[in-house]
Amino acid sequence: MSLPTDPIAVCAAADLVDGGLAVKLPATESGRAATVFFVRYKGRAYGYLNRCTHVASEMDWEGRLFTRDGQLLMCARHGATFHPDTGLCLGGAPKGSRLHALQVQERDGQVYWIPGPRVFPA
Repeated sequence: MSLPTDPIAVCAAADLVDGGLAVKLPATESGRAATVFFVRYKGRAYGYLNRCTHVASEMDWEGRLFTRDGQLLMCARHGATFHPDTGLCLGGAPKGSRLHALQVQERDGQVYWIPGPRVFPA
C-alpha cells in the first residue's frame, strides 16, 4: 500500500485567521487514528499533529488552540503553551519539547498539507 504524498487541500487561505479557530482534519500517525490542525500566526499558516507532548491527547477545545491574546497555542487539557511558529513548548510539562510540525504550503488562495513521513490523511 502506498501512502499519499500529494498536497491535500486543507481550506481556503481566508478561513485561517491570525489567532483564530483551527481547522482540523482526520489523520493517521504511525498507523493510529489521529487529527491534525492548521492555524494562522503573524500572517503565515502552520500545521501540527493534534497531540500534546505532555500526555498524548488532543490539544484543542472545539477548534480553539490560541491563548486569549492570540500569541501562544495552549493545550486545553493540561495548560501547556507552545509557540505557534515553532511548536516549542514554552510553559508547562514538558517544557522544551516540540509539537510534531506538518509541511504546509499556501498558493492560489488555498492552504495545503504535504503529508509524511509519519503523519498522513485518514
